[in-house]
Amino acid sequence: MGKRIIQQRRGRGSSTYRVRKKAFSIKPAYPSDLKPGEKFKVVKLIHSSGHSGVIAKLMNEEGKIFYNLAANLLYEGQEIVFGGQNNGDIAMIGDLKNGTEIFNIENRAIDGGKFVRSGGSFAVILNKKGEEVTVMMPSKKEKKFDARCRATIGRVAGGGRLEKPVLKAGKKFYIKKAKSKLWPRTSAVAMNAVDHPFGSGRGKRIKSKIVKKNAPPGRKVGLLRPRRTGRKKK
Repeated sequence: MGKRIIQQRRGRGSSTYRVRKKAFSIKPAYPSDLKPGEKFKVVKLIHSSGHSGVIAKLMNEEGKIFYNLAANLLYEGQEIVFGGQNNGDIAMIGDLKNGTEIFNIENRAIDGGKFVRSGGSFAVILNKKGEEVTVMMPSKKEKKFDARCRATIGRVAGGGRLEKPVLKAGKKFYIKKAKSKLWPRTSAVAMNAVDHPFGSGRGKRIKSKIVKKNAPPGRKVGLLRPRRTGRKKK
């Protein structure tokens, strides 16, 4: 009798493959009701095990609080302005100059921030055309955004985290566990046939990785509805 493969085991939702609620208790996002010129002060810089970047707790004079990813060189007591042009300020990307480094970019206006949020990462504004702004992402690919989308100026704090080697498997285990990532990753072809559809390669002859769209859960592994296949020619 076979056993559940890893996809089925994770999909069940047990505590083994579920992130601790405490790790993501703080959710960095922009408030929907920010007004131009509104000022906030950095009250505290927080280390969150669920995020690779540092999180800043921001508060205005009325006691309104929200959390945002901290920009590099941000310090406690610093004043943040919505619509400003300095490091750490939040602004609509349509109001910023070409070449400005930004992070925590909204996918759609007033969604709180979705892109470029890992420690040390940043994107660059390339050009503006009407209500569209072209941004070079950390992957060096260009992406177009609505000019009303908000972003933070600068780079995410915590850069250089990948420069220091992990050294021990135990440390890597706890890093992955805090973010509910599956680790260690085993090659599917190296598994037995009962553990994975690609298992028991018998000489590593890999089956087609393009899965049928009507495949059942547990059989739906490999390339799911790929846009293209084969080697990419440069």
